[in-house]
Amino acid sequence: MASRGMYVSGTDGTDFSHRQQIAAHYQTSVLNKTRLKYTIFFHYILFFIMLAKLSADILDRLDIFILEIEELLIPKPLLWEYVWCMSLIMSFLALSSIRKNNIATMRKYIYGIITFGYLPILYAVIYYFSDFLTYITLEPDEDIEDKDIQMWQGYPYALLWYIFIVLAVQVHSFSMYFSNNLIQCWRLRVAMKKQ
Repeated sequence: MASRGMYVSGTDGTDFSHRQQIAAHYQTSVLNKTRLKYTIFFHYILFFIMLAKLSADILDRLDIFILEIEELLIPKPLLWEYVWCMSLIMSFLALSSIRKNNIATMRKYIYGIITFGYLPILYAVIYYFSDFLTYITLEPDEDIEDKDIQMWQGYPYALLWYIFIVLAVQVHSFSMYFSNNLIQCWRLRVAMKKQ
């Protein structure tokens, strides 16, 4: 506060060393909460991509016929695709845990991502590995039709899945990392409160 060029004592910025500072674990907690929310947002995007892939099968099960979707000739889904979709439910645990700084709920989120995120993805990696390996080892002059590679819309199906898998592994890995950081911050906060 200034008055005709005169500073009131203690308000000229020289008192910064006496001000309270935010503890580092609170800053880390806020940063990791924001980053985890971003990874959950990307998880939602991947979920909607998977849902678009599953839409033909879901509509068939509901006995709804849409010609445009049927003409795409989307391959029948495997069980791992539906199991992976259940990983989206785990994001609600993480968001609840973020609001309440709850360590137990965040652990459930981590276990859920391992179970419904990583394990189905691991199964997909193994399942499509032979087609993927066959495709990437093709010679430039070889014809894809001679090989026993499943194709969709002119693209190797395994390659499309591997693109999805790489993105999903990145999203799950970052969410696990940020969740783990949050648990460490919250443990430190609990330990400091006990002192």
